[in-house]
Amino acid sequence: MIKRDRPGRARQLRADQIEQLIADYQSGATVYELGDRFSIERRTVSTILRRHDVPMRRRGLSPEQVNDAIHLYNLGWSLARIGTQMDVTADTVRKRLLEHGVTMRDTHGRPRIEAGTPR
Repeated sequence: MIKRDRPGRARQLRADQIEQLIADYQSGATVYELGDRFSIERRTVSTILRRHDVPMRRRGLSPEQVNDAIHLYNLGWSLARIGTQMDVTADTVRKRLLEHGVTMRDTHGRPRIEAGTPR
């Protein structure tokens, strides 16, 4: 029989650390930054904030940023590069571009060909 390690318990923050985490979030730190700073998962940061009734910020792209992202994508920038520039994930950029009717390129930068379309 193979002995398996028991899953570790999540790192518990002290009351003063939770107060600091909340203050830092309210000062503009992201849940990702706080997760790194306190050595906990980003989801744990969100759970702590919700448990303490801290209003969560909605991250994403403003309408102006979406327009900029469309422009940059049309210039040939990758979703990852745009995401890095705008401090969001590539998937967030992709979703906003699709919502605005932008046709995605394939992984080689070519326009995608729809199934059943003659080449």
